[in-house]
Amino acid sequence: MKRYAFSAVLALLLAACGATSQPREQLLPPVEYVTTLMGTQSDYSFSTGNTYPAIALPWGMNFWTPQTGKMGDGWTYTYGAHTIRGFKQTHQPSPWINDYGQFALMPVRGGDKLDEESRQSWFSHQSETARPYYYSVYLADHDIRAEITPTERAAVMRFTFPESAESGVVIDAFDRGSRIEIVDDRTVAGYTTRNSGGVPGNFRNWFVVRFDKPFTAVELTDRPTRYKAGSRALYPEGGKTVVGDHAVAKVHFATVRGEQVIARVASSFISAEQALQNLKEVGEASFEEVCDRAEARWNEVLGAIEVSGGSLDEYRTFYSCLYRSVLFPRKFYEITASGEVVHYSPYNGEVLPGYMYTDTGFWDTFRALFPLLNLVYPSVNAEIQAGLANAWRESGFLPEWASPGHRGCMVGNNSASVVSDAILKGITPEEDVETLYEAMMSGRGKVHPEVSSTGRLGHEYYNTLGYVPYDVGINENVARSLEYAYDDWCIARVARKLGRGEDAAKLEQAAMNYRNLFDAETRLMRGRNADGTFQAPFSPYKWGDAFTEGNAWHYTWSVFHDPEGLATLMGGREAFAQMLDSVFVVPPIYDDSYYGFRIHEITEMQVADMGNYAHGNQPAQHMIYLYDYAGQPWKAQWWAREVMDRLYRARPDGYCGDEDNGQTSAWYVFSALGFYPVCPALDEYALGSPLFGKAVIHRDTGAVITISAPGNAPDKRYVGSLTLDGKPWTHNFLPWADLADGAELRFTMQAEPNRERGTQEADLPYSMSRSQCR
Repeated sequence: MKRYAFSAVLALLLAACGATSQPREQLLPPVEYVTTLMGTQSDYSFSTGNTYPAIALPWGMNFWTPQTGKMGDGWTYTYGAHTIRGFKQTHQPSPWINDYGQFALMPVRGGDKLDEESRQSWFSHQSETARPYYYSVYLADHDIRAEITPTERAAVMRFTFPESAESGVVIDAFDRGSRIEIVDDRTVAGYTTRNSGGVPGNFRNWFVVRFDKPFTAVELTDRPTRYKAGSRALYPEGGKTVVGDHAVAKVHFATVRGEQVIARVASSFISAEQALQNLKEVGEASFEEVCDRAEARWNEVLGAIEVSGGSLDEYRTFYSCLYRSVLFPRKFYEITASGEVVHYSPYNGEVLPGYMYTDTGFWDTFRALFPLLNLVYPSVNAEIQAGLANAWRESGFLPEWASPGHRGCMVGNNSASVVSDAILKGITPEEDVETLYEAMMSGRGKVHPEVSSTGRLGHEYYNTLGYVPYDVGINENVARSLEYAYDDWCIARVARKLGRGEDAAKLEQAAMNYRNLFDAETRLMRGRNADGTFQAPFSPYKWGDAFTEGNAWHYTWSVFHDPEGLATLMGGREAFAQMLDSVFVVPPIYDDSYYGFRIHEITEMQVADMGNYAHGNQPAQHMIYLYDYAGQPWKAQWWAREVMDRLYRARPDGYCGDEDNGQTSAWYVFSALGFYPVCPALDEYALGSPLFGKAVIHRDTGAVITISAPGNAPDKRYVGSLTLDGKPWTHNFLPWADLADGAELRFTMQAEPNRERGTQEADLPYSMSRSQCR
């Protein structure tokens, strides 16, 4: 990090020497703009991201984080906390899903301190450094500085101790079944089983911790809260292994002031032997060497998108969002000593060959996160798709929320969108295409026997009536029906590609089922009973009930594949645009009677001061871009900038709601580039308003997309004109085919809207009921 400070000083010296050339913007490596604390000032009642500072590599199998919350608390780190209890290996994708495979290390000074209450220490953010590749904090009560740097499946920790005969490190394998063994006088191994669901009965996270200094003593217990200090021999009475509900070890050192002790840590979901294999990721490398490699990897991944011509705050926000966009889904596969790719199956408990990724909810991430992977990092998504094919083979279902196996959360069958988009863009490995098509078709007619959010709950109604009824005991029925219709459209696109004409025709008919829930009286989507009557009474402000974490104002727009058809139901494009306008005009009133209390998403909508627009939750995030379909693209441009400017900041309260597995961040990344995937599985992106003067996308295929907007500024949020590869482009969309192999976009931005551009029929993006895919 010192070399960047030197570079800044050098730049200032050169400027002072009177360089006569045109001043050039001096940009840091992208990872230096990232704050991993963005979104950490959150709690159960109000989310500004619900994130934690992940110390990890992109898509890494294991993350590490400082732990301020109690063991088992989903809010593992909150910015307002004052004490740290440990440094936890975590696989948590969300506080609402919680964690699995977790254990923690905590350096301490003093006797005992095995339990999390006695070992915790005060800390200050002024003595904390939080970067993706490096974390450091001073633990005031112990007079110890702790540092962490990661690899994909291992990490190196460095503890700088005071002079003390009572220095040590606590290794906490957590409760609900764990084991710790003292292997030798420098090595601790064990396993943890603590999880929050979604695992087979034989689940273990095997870990190994190897220190560079021998222990002077060891304490072991399976009851840390009732433990009293015992023997200080290397192997205390009872042997060198403890197995029970809550295994904890404390290893002791005698240290002089400033002495540094290194701990190399790795884990495996496969076996203790594989944990040792994973430890070879760090080997004997120094802390600095591992840190430099991690830093380089982050700059490689984040550097796939280069932005310039913006403000410092915009760079910080952009790259902090891109950091969040490349954390999940995480790798769940490991590499054997012979170089084979294998994984422990979170679906059947076997160790099998091939890729596996996990920790993502497709209800969130189908919208922008997976389209971003397809655009910028297609080789990564190719592995993810191969892993999804394995999930189908191992469980008979595609996951909808995986952590690490099937979890009961959210609604819809949005694996169809994720799988279809990758197939249609040529990213899925050829050998998996037919398997994944079979998996999508199978999922249309069944539901997981233990996890009702996997498959299609209510499929028997949807496949006969064309919707899931309001009065048959299936909650969130409108949300399910709308998403099933879109998912059917996605599968139909793949069926056409594969020459399955009969399947495609049936699916295309089902894709129009959204019309069955449109209420012409209110011009909104509304629950419908099995006899065809609409639910009554009806309030467009009622959250939940027929909808998922939203109301009719939010979910009515979930017709991603046919906005023109929705506009027709509303009375035409002008009426459609007026209804969109209304979302921002109506006050942020709400009805929380379904929940019986005000859920945090409601509060986040209210404080955003954008009427009933709820950007903090995913169902509304594409709405702004629907103005493109109404022939009023200047409104999409205005609102895209408004949301970027007002609702995102690279600071602890930087999000306007949950940052779910990269989705809310991917919205910002796409929007800052100037376009957005309103309808994944389509070969088009809707246009918005680019944020920067220039952005260059380096696809990992080697193709380069250059986006220029000379003179772009905060007061120039409207597109005056656009050229694509040097030719005038008046359309409100960008074709995938024109971007995939590289392209040059040049925007002319202006302070006033251009109400002539993008208004013609040919300028509107695809809608199923109006046009064929281009």
